[in-house]
Amino acid sequence: MDEPTASAQPLPPRHTIALVDDDRNILTSVSIGLQAEGFATRVYADGASALKALMDNPPDLAVFDIKMPRMDGLELLQRLREKSALPVIFLTSKDEEPDEALGLAMGADDYITKPFSQRLLVARIRAILRRVEAARADAADAANPAPDLVRRGRLAMDPTRHAVLWDDKPVSLTVTEFLILETLAARPGVIKSRNQLMDCAYSDDTYVDDRTIDSHIKRLRKKFNQVDADFDMIETLYGVGYRFKEV
Repeated sequence: MDEPTASAQPLPPRHTIALVDDDRNILTSVSIGLQAEGFATRVYADGASALKALMDNPPDLAVFDIKMPRMDGLELLQRLREKSALPVIFLTSKDEEPDEALGLAMGADDYITKPFSQRLLVARIRAILRRVEAARADAADAANPAPDLVRRGRLAMDPTRHAVLWDDKPVSLTVTEFLILETLAARPGVIKSRNQLMDCAYSDDTYVDDRTIDSHIKRLRKKFNQVDADFDMIETLYGVGYRFKEV
C-alpha cells in the first residue's frame, strides 16, 4: 500500500470517515492518511462493534474490509442497509471477486482491491461525498420553496431530497442507485449504455467496470420489487444497455 500523502496545511475536518478492519496496521495507516487530507476518522476492529456506532452516530462515509471476525463486511453492510443508506466502500482482496459482486448487489457504493493506493481511496471517497452533497445541496437551503417532483407514471423523484416514491410508497436508494435511476427515468424509452450510466454515476477519476452497473441495476429492481412485486419498468437490452419503460 502506498505511503499516505499529506497536504502541506491540512484543513480542519469536514467529513467523518469510519474505518472497519481487523488489520490494525491498515486502520492506523489509512486513518493517518485521511486525517492528513482533512477528514476526521473513527476506527473499529470488527463489524460487530462498528454496527451500533454506525447506527447511533453515523459518519459521512464508511470503509469496510470484507474478511473480519465476529461479523464480516458483507453481514455488516446487510444489517446496516436495513435502516441506513450510509455510503460504503468495500476493501477486498484479489481473490474475493464473488464478494465484490455480492457487496455491490447488497448496496455498496464502490470497492477497492488490496493492496491499494491511499490516493485512490481518497479520490473514491471524495467522489462519493461530492455526489452526496450534490443530492442534498438544494434541500439544505430552507429559503427556497420545495421543487416539484419529477414524475414518470407511478414513479416520483425529488433530486434535492434524494427521495423516491413508487405508488406513493418510499423506496430507499443509495446515491449511486438514485443517479442511475434518475438518468434512466429522465428519458423513458431511450436506451442508456453501461458507459453512459457509469458517466452519470461516477466521476471521471473513478474506474468501474460493467459488472458494477449490472449489480446496481439488480439492486434497484430488488428494492422496487419489495414495494411492488410486479415492477418491471427497468428493461435490459442485452449487449446494448438499459432503459426505463415509456409511460
